Amino acid sequence: MINQFSIDIPQSTLDDLQHRLDHARIPAALPGDDWDTGVPVGWLTELVDYWRTEYDWRSVEKQLNEFPQYTTEIDGQVIHFLHVRSAEPDALPLVLTHGWPGSFVEFIDLIGPLTDPSSYGGSAADAFHVVIPSLPGFGFSSPITSSGWTAERVGRTWAELMNRLGYDRYGVQGGDIGASVSPEVGRAARDHVVGVHLNGPGPIPPYPLPAEEFAELTPLEQDRVARINAFMQEEFGYIAIQSTRPQALAYGLVDSPVGQLAWIMDKFREWTHPRTTLPDAIIDRDKLLTNVMIYWLTGTAGSAAYVGYAQQQAWGATPANSGVPTAAIVFAHDVGIRRYTERENTITRWTDVDHGGHFAALEEPELLLADVREFFRDLR
Repeated sequence: MINQFSIDIPQSTLDDLQHRLDHARIPAALPGDDWDTGVPVGWLTELVDYWRTEYDWRSVEKQLNEFPQYTTEIDGQVIHFLHVRSAEPDALPLVLTHGWPGSFVEFIDLIGPLTDPSSYGGSAADAFHVVIPSLPGFGFSSPITSSGWTAERVGRTWAELMNRLGYDRYGVQGGDIGASVSPEVGRAARDHVVGVHLNGPGPIPPYPLPAEEFAELTPLEQDRVARINAFMQEEFGYIAIQSTRPQALAYGLVDSPVGQLAWIMDKFREWTHPRTTLPDAIIDRDKLLTNVMIYWLTGTAGSAAYVGYAQQQAWGATPANSGVPTAAIVFAHDVGIRRYTERENTITRWTDVDHGGHFAALEEPELLLADVREFFRDLR
């Protein structure tokens, strides 16, 4: 059964948020108050002030509810999703999958150009019907009801979702966790998935990479390996916490909106490009806050961490290649390396871009859109 869904946050919940923001306890700044020790107090305080005095959730809620939303139960889990059909009769269905610390709202500005390209300077022949699910345990696909929500299981769930929607042939696209889930949809439904499009694809090479293997890489690939090494040494802490103690972390993030904001903004600063530019100079403040609001209003900091990082995976096992044509676009921040991605995917298109960051749909929507259109053009 598929049920219509509309976001309707109780006013009491918004009043509680306002109270917490008005009375937030901000920590003293550490020496230097810069990003080396985390989110700077000076910068975050200004963003908190904007959140509590200028950000308008009701306006955003109204905008989000302009898109058809639904829920359905699959494998014991309620799944929330947007389903926007194109007016073009030959439109290709396309599943868009977000990651962490993202949400379905990443793709909102792409819905119009994807479903109605002729109104945005494109060709009607490139139209898509768009399906945007929230990952289990994320946002309105909560609360999570069981463990074991690996990328493979989510892929099977998305395949069942598309079956319920009556789609026999469709494409998939995703980044971050979505870049792990999307190929799994192809493996689960290889007779139905016409193409897989990824931004920032995995897997990453072995860590640490043997010297002789490193020497065989191109200079661009060596740079990406070097940045992987730096990430493992300087940024891995959040994964260590979320993958081992997601429940302990959740108490603070679900109780403190400022804590939730800081936890997510730390990643937006590290993963947007260029890193030296503040995240709200790259992505609109209201969009950043709306993404945070999805986590705050649904209290899903713990379940999102649990699903994203705490599931046991078959380390060292290479998934079977589905044979489905797969495209990858790698923006400047990301570290995808073709020779490793090819071990488990049939790569038919690979694009390296010298700018742009991890949150492709928010940072480089036009480039992402163009690459998606061109890839699927010959697969329809």
